[in-house]
Amino acid sequence: MTQFINNTKTAILLGLLFGLILFAGAQFGGSQGLVWAFIFGGFGNIIAYFYSDRIAIMAMRGQEVDERSAADLIHMVGRLAQNAGLPMPRVYICPQEAPNAFATGRSPRHAAVAVTHGALKLLNYDELEGVIAHELAHIKNRDTLISTVAASIAGAISALGWMAFWFGGRDRDSNPLVMILFIVLAPLAAAVIQMAISRSREYVADANGARIAGSPHGLISALQKLDLAAQRVPMQNNMPSQNHMFIIKPLSGKGGLTKLFSTHPPTAERIKKLRELA
Repeated sequence: MTQFINNTKTAILLGLLFGLILFAGAQFGGSQGLVWAFIFGGFGNIIAYFYSDRIAIMAMRGQEVDERSAADLIHMVGRLAQNAGLPMPRVYICPQEAPNAFATGRSPRHAAVAVTHGALKLLNYDELEGVIAHELAHIKNRDTLISTVAASIAGAISALGWMAFWFGGRDRDSNPLVMILFIVLAPLAAAVIQMAISRSREYVADANGARIAGSPHGLISALQKLDLAAQRVPMQNNMPSQNHMFIIKPLSGKGGLTKLFSTHPPTAERIKKLRELA
């Protein structure tokens, strides 16, 4: 039931985001603005669909591993992928001391799972298993694609806002205050919706990951360790636009307005829901 609610919430939020880009395009230039909105959104989605996995792995300097270089990790991923009914994803290790992990790829057949050196050193076997299961749940639910599409549409809305700022809107004699509000609020609303989508997918991946692993306890313990480490060890070469991919947001803020603009729910809330499953 919780998963159905979160999936429905995701569909509604994506609809709102798509509606917002149409509204932004109309404000920028009527029917012509709508065409530009579709061009911005469509081009971003095409790039995200085919290249998001390569961009993410390259940014994190991930090195692909196999049974010869990381036998235990490969066997763990293979067993959990079988539990999830997924094909074996590519597996990468990133030379980062910040402990973290992420999944990427446009579909289960074009997916990759990556963990950092820091995660391999920090987590025990059960904790790492919980983390890998969480990432495989993202792959099974196609969350990486959903989040990337949401990010690209939000980026297009921001670009349209800047174009409206420099070149004016549909009606160059319109109220300047209204135009300023549009330029500021449209990208802001897009960012809030994008982050809400990302947070809803994390809850589903936590629950599904616990089922794939057979228990939520490993993931609970891993989240506790990773949350503390994320506040102490900075992530190198990390692109803020990719924060939604990680199991824990690098150097995440807490409370207040930061919750609205966070790609992840508060770790304490995630742990609470996982304990309810236990």
